[in-house]
Amino acid sequence: MALLCSQVCSEFSAEVTDPLVISHVWRASELAVSRDVSCSSGYSLLDGELPGAGWPRSSLIELLVQQSGIGELQLLKPLLAKLSNKQRIVLVQPPYIPHSLAFKIWGIDVNRLIWVRAPSTGDALWTTEQILKNGSCGAVVFWQNHIRSDSLRRLNLAAQGAETWFWLIRPMACASEASPASLRLGVRPAMGGVHVEVLKRRGPVSDKTLYIPLADMPTGRHPVHHENAPAINFIPAAVTARNAPPVLV
Repeated sequence: MALLCSQVCSEFSAEVTDPLVISHVWRASELAVSRDVSCSSGYSLLDGELPGAGWPRSSLIELLVQQSGIGELQLLKPLLAKLSNKQRIVLVQPPYIPHSLAFKIWGIDVNRLIWVRAPSTGDALWTTEQILKNGSCGAVVFWQNHIRSDSLRRLNLAAQGAETWFWLIRPMACASEASPASLRLGVRPAMGGVHVEVLKRRGPVSDKTLYIPLADMPTGRHPVHHENAPAINFIPAAVTARNAPPVLV
């Protein structure tokens, strides 16, 4: 009897632990299949490296940028434009003034675009957490340089309980810090687009550097004769540019 039980248990164990037999067993060499809703980023090359083939909803996504304004918002443009047809989009603490005309050109409904400028880091964190918990917005994009680990965990928990896409944009220097985010991407400027590295995801480690072309990014330098033109020809434009506040595009 004992021998029979041993044989049955052995056969059952072999059957259960064989990943080739159980189709729902995830292996570390494969991208995880997320049960959460995901939506295409609009860039097939990037989708191919993301679990669920797109941006995951109800999750903390970190974009670690070399410098603000290098095209990180344009990377989100396809999904933001889609969501703005029916839902509100919130920008919390953007480093520059959002350019409404650029958003219109991108197909984003500016009437559903909310710009939040909090007086302090604590207020910005609290505001973002409340927006996520409220669940009334389709997407939240939050720029913040320094966040404590406990605040990151609170934002992650708030995101998991919301039907909202949530991106946290931080400096590239934060890549060495621990984070509860399920997806972390490094974003660097490139001619005519951006370079994207997958720093963390649910799946195998990626050593690829993806080049994502962005239609509105400059593709080259001005001709030399423009750079060396007499300064007097550019005095009015230079004065205007110096006095104008920077904008986020």
